[in-house]
Amino acid sequence: MRLFHGLASVAVAVVCVTALPYVSHARVPAGQDSGPRLSGATCRIDVTGSRVTAHCHNPYPDPDRVSLHVECAHWWDLDSDGAAVEAGPAQTVRLTGRCWSAVRSAWVSHLGGS
Repeated sequence: MRLFHGLASVAVAVVCVTALPYVSHARVPAGQDSGPRLSGATCRIDVTGSRVTAHCHNPYPDPDRVSLHVECAHWWDLDSDGAAVEAGPAQTVRLTGRCWSAVRSAWVSHLGGS
């Protein structure tokens, strides 16, 4: 019985090794897109009192334009939308904003490449 298992394992290995070069692989013809490209910076937002700081890192080859938005807690406090900043490939950018009193929420929008 052991001899049969040993021969079966060897036979399967020989078939795999000899057939492997003939297996067709998926290829993308020249000039065609291979699928969706990964892009976009990853952002971390820190709120300390009335100040907001966002650090956005873009690990991808395409640039990303990021903008910080701050919503203040009180109706009389002005919300703000920061200017878009380009985060180039392998670049980290720092965005800041603030309210006079307290921050209700903060988020970063992505505008894509330039």
